[in-house]
Amino acid sequence: MTKRPNFLFIITDQHRADHLGCYGNPVVKTPHLDRIAAGGTRWDRFYVANPICMPNRASIMTGRMCSVHGARHNGIPLSKDHTTFVELLRDAGYNTGLIGKSHLQSFTGLPATNRFEARQGLTTPSAHLRDAYKNNRHSSEYDLEVVPNWETPLAERLNGDFYGFNHVEVAADHGDQASGDYLLWARAQDPDFDALTGPENALPDNRIRAPQAWRTAVPEELYSTSWIAERSQTWLADQADQDAPFFLQMSFPDPHHPFTPPGRYWDMYDPADIALPASFGLGDLPPIRAMKEAMEKGTDPRDNQNPFAVTEDEARGIIALTYGMITMIDDAIGRVLNRLERLGLADDTIVIFTSDHGDYMGDHGLMLKLLLHYQGIIRVPFIWNDPTAAIRGNVDHGLGSSIDIAATILARAGIQPYNGLQGRDLLTTEPPEAIVVEEDSQRTMTGFDRPQRVRTVVTERYRMSLREGEDWDELYDLEMDPDELTNLYNAASAADIRQNVTETMLRRMIELQDRAPLPAYRA
Repeated sequence: MTKRPNFLFIITDQHRADHLGCYGNPVVKTPHLDRIAAGGTRWDRFYVANPICMPNRASIMTGRMCSVHGARHNGIPLSKDHTTFVELLRDAGYNTGLIGKSHLQSFTGLPATNRFEARQGLTTPSAHLRDAYKNNRHSSEYDLEVVPNWETPLAERLNGDFYGFNHVEVAADHGDQASGDYLLWARAQDPDFDALTGPENALPDNRIRAPQAWRTAVPEELYSTSWIAERSQTWLADQADQDAPFFLQMSFPDPHHPFTPPGRYWDMYDPADIALPASFGLGDLPPIRAMKEAMEKGTDPRDNQNPFAVTEDEARGIIALTYGMITMIDDAIGRVLNRLERLGLADDTIVIFTSDHGDYMGDHGLMLKLLLHYQGIIRVPFIWNDPTAAIRGNVDHGLGSSIDIAATILARAGIQPYNGLQGRDLLTTEPPEAIVVEEDSQRTMTGFDRPQRVRTVVTERYRMSLREGEDWDELYDLEMDPDELTNLYNAASAADIRQNVTETMLRRMIELQDRAPLPAYRA
């Protein structure tokens, strides 16, 4: 590599670290991602800044915590007032592309769950004074990803770049419900495409019965994973004759629910071959008890974004389908890597892989995400493959965070970071004593009577989670209790540990206080 490096940044959705062969999974087939790891470095203890899509993707883009950039939960877009690392790449002469899921803005267009309500007997502020931010991200420029309005390609509705990307082809939603630019393409390929999607059009299959799972009638070649790989190959081919380096973010909506792998990927894995997590059916925290009770009574619909409890058969079925989605993504990645080789770009391209958050996938008998910061939710894969690196097949055991991705890419590209970037260069700096995970819910979920605000700290040995307004918290010894079954928070024998971890958490949160903006003093 004699010039500035290219970057292929691959990101999946709701994909926990141990659902890859290179992370020790003996069942799921991921040969192409395993090959990337074998030729590069794999981080064993890499954590999200937030276990929810929009907040963590905004943290990846900015290298900043959600409490700083303000996109605390789905439904709060990333403000265009916040600088992204992709803007710095573009400013330095990179061609920048985004193909697949963005989710830096809202999908649904539904009314907000938390809104300003006028109080009787008090003077109501004017509309522009009802939020601490005057530019509160409610204007039309933050409605670009709203699915009901997606009648033309996103690129045609832009005035300039999109958070630093000068080329965008975007997919919204997940599974065979994926939409956005992808859906416009699919309908162009098959005018009757809508008759192939959703549970009402599913193919008959009695083998797997589980919430949010159906055998989609969408063929493999029209599924979003295939579209993303195809469009990525086309964009890369356009870069082969360019003098400028490139950054491509190839972002897959899967293996997120609904669980709808198409074609041969539906029954690629037999649920009978799936081992349940060691923690399945264990754990007595209040929300776990509540979700199990709701499942047994049939009072939990289990058809939305909220976490829910599952039976053993449901867990095995959903994991098998998730493995099918992951293998389909791996096959798609293999095709893109082969195109890189044929175009003569591979020797100049750094390949990066991660996910925006994990999934319970049966841990403690639960599915999906939110609320409880178990390892399956907050620990994700991170792989860095630099063809010029001297060391191959390395495993880094230091703590890493989603906020570190921006700093690492900028450092490798030789670009000075902006003031306020909170992450570190993973390749040249020492890991911190702890990382912090934030979550700020906007709605009430099963087992709670209020939206949750949670702060988690992970150290070399412990994970502690504190939540506002509840009478219970969590502390686990990850070395002695990797399945997080024994809560030590109120144990007298762990009082000193709790005190030390609390102090560590406080010091790390102080370190993460915002250092932007720069002062206005004149020289």
